[in-house]
Amino acid sequence: MRPSFSIGIEEEYQTINPETRDLCSHIKTEMLAKGKMRLEERVKAEMHQSVVEVGTRICKTIDQAREDLYDLRRQMIHLAEEHGLVLVAGATHPFADWRVQDIYPDERYARVVEDLQMVARSNLIFGLHVHVGIEDREAAIRLMNALRYFLPHLLALSSNSPFWHGSNTGLKSYRAKVFDKFPRTNIPDSFSSWSEFENFCNLLIKTNCMDNAKKIWWDIRPHPFFSTVEIRICDIPLRAEETIAIAALIQATAAKLWKLHNQNQDYRQYSRALLMENKWRAVRYGISGKLIDFGKEEEVNEDDLIREYLAFVDDVVDELGSREAVFSVNKILETGSGADRQLAVHAKNGGDLRAVVDYMAEETRFGLF
Repeated sequence: MRPSFSIGIEEEYQTINPETRDLCSHIKTEMLAKGKMRLEERVKAEMHQSVVEVGTRICKTIDQAREDLYDLRRQMIHLAEEHGLVLVAGATHPFADWRVQDIYPDERYARVVEDLQMVARSNLIFGLHVHVGIEDREAAIRLMNALRYFLPHLLALSSNSPFWHGSNTGLKSYRAKVFDKFPRTNIPDSFSSWSEFENFCNLLIKTNCMDNAKKIWWDIRPHPFFSTVEIRICDIPLRAEETIAIAALIQATAAKLWKLHNQNQDYRQYSRALLMENKWRAVRYGISGKLIDFGKEEEVNEDDLIREYLAFVDDVVDELGSREAVFSVNKILETGSGADRQLAVHAKNGGDLRAVVDYMAEETRFGLF
């Protein structure tokens, strides 16, 4: 059975004090309550009180996803402004101190903090998660195994977190290094079947490593409750159009890999150890560096690899109705990732991180009004 390849997109936003440009808790306002009245279950709190998450409906096409996501960003920008706040899409805040950020009062988050202690409290990061509808569980495992190869490329495109605690980290995605302190993160091993994955989860639950499979925080996972494969590796991009481009590329990748499998031409598998080498390069250099082409056994400019990647999925994008969205990945290559642009603003303004926050706020609104 051909998967639906439906799309669901989740974005995590920063709520900012417009005077200080620092993170600011939204819990003392009615922002979340009003958001739930207007957007229902499409908006929710996250672990820290200065984080708010939105999620699109289940969308059949990338055009539907774009319409829904753009509406969510507009609504959240308006809600923030109504409550004296500014909404920002960035995977880390340039200078905020996680030690003074309060945890949202929820039993689920309290358990996470109790289990993980400082690792959880310091996890002040903001991501993009993309769900692709793959209803058959065995197909979901096969596609997850193959999709792992493309995760570093997707991270490089989305990289948008060069600063942490007021410092230039030298990394394009410092968010990735903050998050990998959690257990059960990073690129997973491959699994031979859905039953092997289930047995793995059941063992961890039986031995009190976790209480449910949502505590698996890998860069890609079969969602435990939805019929989707969830790609979790990405930083949240600055612009909504960049989110849509990356989501469209993810959807097209899943469709192409399924097409290959259906023709008995499965994509070549590589070890987790090799894939993690490319993830580090994506974390460090974003789209400005080189990744390893494991087939050629040589380094290749990320820019060239992304263009090869776009050619790889080209024969499925028309059927998905996503050619324009996927093609706009080229714009990221031309203008630089969010991390590249943040660093350019930082240099232009003499290291003023407040100017970087202002730029991030402007980019968050780009193309929406």
